[in-house]
Amino acid sequence: MLRRKFVLSAIKASPFFLFQSSLTSACSLLETETPVLTDKKIIVIGAGIAGLAAAKKLKENGFSVLVLESQEKIGGRLRTDRSIGIAFDEGASWIHGPKGGNPITALAAQSGANTYLTDDESLRIYDQSGKEYNTDLLDTEYDLFEAALTAVRKAGAENQSFEAIFNSLYPEKGKERLWKYMLSAYLEFDSGGDISNLSSKYFYDDEEFPGADVIITNGYDKVAEFLGKGLDIKLNSRVTEINYGAAKPFVKANGTTFEADYILVTVPLGVLKNKSIAFSPALPSEKTKAIENTQMGNVNKFLLVWKSSFWDANTQYIGYTPETKGKFNYFMNVNKFLPSSNALMTFAFGKYASQTESMSDAQITTEIMSHLKSIYGNNISNPIQFLRTKWGSNINSFGSYSFATNGAGALNFDTLSTEVSNKLFFAGEHTDSDYRGTVHGAYLSGIREADKIIDL
Repeated sequence: MLRRKFVLSAIKASPFFLFQSSLTSACSLLETETPVLTDKKIIVIGAGIAGLAAAKKLKENGFSVLVLESQEKIGGRLRTDRSIGIAFDEGASWIHGPKGGNPITALAAQSGANTYLTDDESLRIYDQSGKEYNTDLLDTEYDLFEAALTAVRKAGAENQSFEAIFNSLYPEKGKERLWKYMLSAYLEFDSGGDISNLSSKYFYDDEEFPGADVIITNGYDKVAEFLGKGLDIKLNSRVTEINYGAAKPFVKANGTTFEADYILVTVPLGVLKNKSIAFSPALPSEKTKAIENTQMGNVNKFLLVWKSSFWDANTQYIGYTPETKGKFNYFMNVNKFLPSSNALMTFAFGKYASQTESMSDAQITTEIMSHLKSIYGNNISNPIQFLRTKWGSNINSFGSYSFATNGAGALNFDTLSTEVSNKLFFAGEHTDSDYRGTVHGAYLSGIREADKIIDL
């Protein structure tokens, strides 16, 4: 009945032929050919999926490539925490449309990543009294919700938020707990942005690969490790300055200067917005305006482990309808793909995601448990282990993934992808208007920029 990207097929086209040129380019990364060596040196800033994809292809085409990464390991937002014996992916978890041409599918298989088809229709939703919502009612409300998304997009205005248009069309629905649940657990989760900031016109103007999603069960970082093999990567190297106007462009990281012929910047949009890197000369005004006009969303994840399970072992997702939108209202049963883990993962979306970052672990656990106790009773035990994310305050990203905000349509994402003076290039999920906010978008952007440099 419900899918995390459920409405995309209903309100936007995704014909397979649109993907062919991108996939042809992307698949070339996996080909093994003897490179023709060049004397050109490339510096790639950031060892996330975009930077690794670009660096790998450039190296395979004979370029000398150095990757500078600010963190202690590669992967960027493909970051896996195994500290409690479960592969907790702090960032990306799913491969969207794995059988519909998504290039990450082949990479995951080659990297040894294990996948599991998460059944989005295996869902039970409960109200604040612990009563399960009737299936017929959910079906009816879902159909109305899907129609509402279409109506908002049709009535959307350049500088009005999704929330503003939605409230004008459906003034009572936004007050209902079930609709708050759907607006956050589906739309805000999917897009990354709070509906008060989400564009009413462009919130779903991107593309998707068709087919049911799969989750990686043993860590998305395996894909990053696969791409990073054999590359020259300097970890813990935080770039603070890029001079692309010099006769020989250079970057500075930790007080050290590195020269190159071309520089490829793959840091997240949030880092650019935070002005963590100084550019010389200053970036063109259209580029800086695009950075200002677009935004990073915030979705935080929370993993809780118990001595034993107390929830329905056969249900994939558990929904809850609190008064506060985006507040721990969507639970994933980790036992479905990691048997005996006794774990649930839950989320915070939109404005509430940012609110959680100032809350202690104990406060968050108490709030989560209050929801679970409403469903399963007060006698359930507290978790014995707990992991969380704080993407909004993470200095390596300042958010989870980009989204179309008020006044920021596809043209802004396209502007973010444009090179400057044929010396400075940009990649990352925020530079791919069709696949923004996704791992495959980041990957394809890296291939795109590598192709630009190769063709110079």
